[in-house]
This record gives sequence, structure tokens and C-alpha cells, in this order.
Amino acid sequence: MRGLGPEARRSVKAASTVVTVLAALGLSLAACSTGGAGARDEGPARSEPVVSASPSPAPSASVPTRKIDAVRLVKDDPKVSTAIKRDLKPCAGDSYPIDVTYGNVTGGTASDVVVNVQTCADAVGIGSYVYRAEGDKYENVFSAEEPASVYAEIDRGDLVVTKQMYEKGDSVAYPSGEEVITYHWSSNHFVETERTRSDFNNAVGGESAAPSDAG
Repeated sequence: MRGLGPEARRSVKAASTVVTVLAALGLSLAACSTGGAGARDEGPARSEPVVSASPSPAPSASVPTRKIDAVRLVKDDPKVSTAIKRDLKPCAGDSYPIDVTYGNVTGGTASDVVVNVQTCADAVGIGSYVYRAEGDKYENVFSAEEPASVYAEIDRGDLVVTKQMYEKGDSVAYPSGEEVITYHWSSNHFVETERTRSDFNNAVGGESAAPSDAG
């Protein structure tokens, strides 16, 4: 500063102070941007999409949780007639005349079991039953036993029972008619919601029988 006047020295000192402040500010900014001793530069707040784990779908009630011994289920059922239990024997080898369907027809959390018992000779249904899971056991909530023909199935969540109607002299292959009954599960039991009946033409091949002479 030698040789400079008072005013000049004050100007130089002020300029030096500004440089020092700017240098310090530059170091501070550098520390922030490079992850030094200063605070980290987080940048602007970003809006990230929220990723939530989708809950696993509940197991479908239409799929059985375990295989059911339907033959044993029917034979141990006190609601099944003695005659059907007696006739429920293998047709050939270990093949029983029994048809088993799993599905949801009672609105429960587990699969229902629909069992149709048939004859070995002509596969005519003689008994239809619905079993509802109650804990580790199955409860019979529907039974239909016919000496002619009966078959139960699940249709859009309802129970549909088809019965062949026979009159005296009808052969098994040619029933006189058919009755279809629809049941819906309500208040812990099945309620009939629809019943239709069709009368068949007994003539072989669908041809109308010739009218008999009046005299």
C-alpha cells in the first residue's frame, strides 16, 4: 500500500474484502454441490409415484382346497338312503358310478361339493347331494333321491336340478318329460326360484304318433 493515498488504500482494502467474501462463498457453494462438509444438495423436491403392493387375490372358492373322498362322504352321510349306499359299488375295478363337482353355490369361503350318484348299467342319476364346508367337515345341505333320474349342477352360482319324468311303460331312454328346478342359497338354505317342465314326444325319432281312429 506504500505510495498510495488514504482514499486509494481504502478502495483497495474494500476490493480485497469483496474478493475474500466471494472466494469464501464460492468454497461454500462448492462444498454443498460436491457433498463436502456442508449440507447436501438435495435438489428440488420430486414427486415420485407411490408404489403399493397389490394384495394377493383371495383363493377362488371354485377351486377345491383339498381332494374329497366323495364315496366315503356319501356312505358316511346319515341323510343318504340305505338303498343308495348299498348300490354304491364299483362298476369296474375302482371306478364308482359317481360324479363330483367343486364350486361355489352356498356363498361360503371354501368350495362346495356337488355329488351325483348314478347307476352302472345306464348312468341314470339316482341321487344328488350338495355338501357345504363347515370347518374341517362337510355338511349335507341338499338331497334329491329319485328312483328314475336326477342330476344336480352349478349354473352361475345357483343349483340347478334336472329330473327326468317317466310314466308307466316308458323306457329309460325315452322319458315322458323333464323338470328343471333352480335353487338359490339364502339364509343358510336353498330356496326354489324357478321350475320349468317340458313334455317330450314319446315317438321314436321325434315323429308324432298317428292318431287313433275314433271308431
